[in-house]
Formats: sequence, C-alpha cells, structure tokens
Amino acid sequence: MKKIFKLEELDCANCAAKMEAAISKIEGVESASISFMTQKLTVCADEEKIDSIMKKAAKAIKKIEPDCRIVM
Repeated sequence: MKKIFKLEELDCANCAAKMEAAISKIEGVESASISFMTQKLTVCADEEKIDSIMKKAAKAIKKIEPDCRIVM
C-alpha cells in the first residue's frame, strides 16, 4: 500500500535524506522517500501495519529534526 503524507517544518534537505533512510529501516516498510521540494513523505508498506509504522516514522523524524511533523 502506497500512502503520501505532508510534512511540516522540514527545513533541511540533508535531514530529509536522513529521515528517509531511518524510515526505510522500519520493519514492514517496503520503501520510503521524502521530497524536500514538495515537503511530502511517500511510504509503501503493509496496509495492516501502516498505523504502527507511521508512529515509528514520526519518532524517527523527531529525533532528526524536532520541529518537523507528519500531517495525517
């Protein structure tokens, strides 16, 4: 299942790359990409696990850029 989320307060392209790598490592994630220009996160993951995956993704994002958040 592919889902697209808006990111708010994403200020750094390097941080976006770090977030993308961290989210890609979460169990159940098939792929993840972040577009710094459009401020969007695209996640391909198991539909049944998407809620828990997104909670883990939000924590990973906060560790890298504390002001950034996922709009769901």
